[in-house]
Amino acid sequence: MQIKRVEVYQVKWPALQKYWHPVVVRIITNSGLSGWGEAGVAYGHGEVATTHAIVDLGKMLINEDPSQIEYHWQRLYQHTFWGKSGGAILYAAISALDTALWDLKGKALGVPVYELLGGKSHERLRAYASQLQYGWEDCSRLVKTPVEFKEVAKKAYDQGYRAFKVDPLQFEEQARFIPNRYLLTQPQLQATYDRLTAIREAIGPECELILESHSKLEPNSARQLGQMVAPLNIYYYEEPFSPLEVGEFKPLAEQLPFPLATGERLTTRWQYKPLLENHSIGVIQPDVGVCGGISEAVKIANLASTYGVGVQFHTCGGPIATAATLQVEAAISNFLIHEEHEINLKPDNYGSGKYHYQPVDGYYQVPNRPGIGQELSEKAMESAKILVVE
Repeated sequence: MQIKRVEVYQVKWPALQKYWHPVVVRIITNSGLSGWGEAGVAYGHGEVATTHAIVDLGKMLINEDPSQIEYHWQRLYQHTFWGKSGGAILYAAISALDTALWDLKGKALGVPVYELLGGKSHERLRAYASQLQYGWEDCSRLVKTPVEFKEVAKKAYDQGYRAFKVDPLQFEEQARFIPNRYLLTQPQLQATYDRLTAIREAIGPECELILESHSKLEPNSARQLGQMVAPLNIYYYEEPFSPLEVGEFKPLAEQLPFPLATGERLTTRWQYKPLLENHSIGVIQPDVGVCGGISEAVKIANLASTYGVGVQFHTCGGPIATAATLQVEAAISNFLIHEEHEINLKPDNYGSGKYHYQPVDGYYQVPNRPGIGQELSEKAMESAKILVVE
């Protein structure tokens, strides 16, 4: 079997086009089998660069044997020159191609990817309702008042979720990033505390509450916020500041009663290594579509396990990204919890996949279809912009 064609799809989600631009890859062989992968750049800026990076790297796979996955990963790492830089755009491209190779191999052998990774460690995968500040419905909105936060949390709770994540650091319609990130004012701290308190009241004392910051803060303001909300029994504190500020995590971790988490912007095991070595974080959050694909996600998880650290994969993209993540989560021993992002509630999102996977009572059943068990829907392919490598 040989790779004969690589297709790159810039998927169009009409209702979300301003904000979401999924990039999906399909590797097609001379046998007719194909594999699907997704780059983790659906949001923010970077989809154009990643699309063309996939085209560039895809040329290296033409006429090659797709079953030699590690060989191909090492070629992309060792022989592209930039593979050793750790850049997110390059590794999003590598991730998409790598995932597609795993999907293809699973299909060729007629088994789910988790079987290729050693089999299931988990029958069911616990999920949490993620990003409550955007509501919990088929249209995103900015949630502002404590009353609104309480209502949104109660809605997710009634659907069976018993773990929740929120970024409460948004104060005005257009102010997604607070201007005074070095020190928070007392009104900002109080508003954050009130929002989190409202969620805690809605979900009760038995549920997990995850605090998200999206790296908006700096070490001093992150410490302010962590100390303010400590009485609310936070499960873990995600991305308090940039993951590049490696040396700042350990001092903060020593001053707070809950673990720190980071990793969605990091690539390869080498960027996680210093955070694990100095015992800075209690949860790592690689994105299968950014960190280096399924191949590297498993290695990162195994590395973390040697330090007693659990894994919560960052999952914020289309159905193919979710499906690939579920396969890895099923196999690894140190899976912690699955991120069910509010973007997965959007019809444009789940409609772009051939299959619609979703949690029931806060848990995913692991898909058992061959490969990653997902591909683009016909509708998504017809509306997408496509680039081809042959």
